[in-house]
Amino acid sequence: MASNNAAVEREERLKSALWYSIGQFVDEKSLDSDLNATPQFIGALTELVYTQIANTARDLEVFSKHAGRKTINTDDVMLLGRRNEGLDRILEKELEEIRSAEGRRADGQPVARAQPAVAAGKKRGRPVGNGKAKAKA
Repeated sequence: MASNNAAVEREERLKSALWYSIGQFVDEKSLDSDLNATPQFIGALTELVYTQIANTARDLEVFSKHAGRKTINTDDVMLLGRRNEGLDRILEKELEEIRSAEGRRADGQPVARAQPAVAAGKKRGRPVGNGKAKAKA
């Protein structure tokens, strides 16, 4: 029962923080546009955004579980945006930027990089051979 109360309290704190953030955003946009937003509008928008966030989280969990994983990854996020062309393009672009910053190709494989030159006269790595010395004749 105590954990249930804690979960309800946590959810209420999250909604309050979301309400505050959305209120700040709406106030800023309202001032720029010389408009006014009622508290009821901000409350309705907060509920809409909260519900959308919850649905998105559930969808990502389901996609990950369906793939046999316990962790949500970029494939799940890309699957989520598949029906929204604009969002899909934005996600693809962002994913490409992340991968290039990490030094990976679009398919997730590492980018082949030139090997550094070996210092003159020094060999690197293991010697070639089977590890057995040659018998002297």
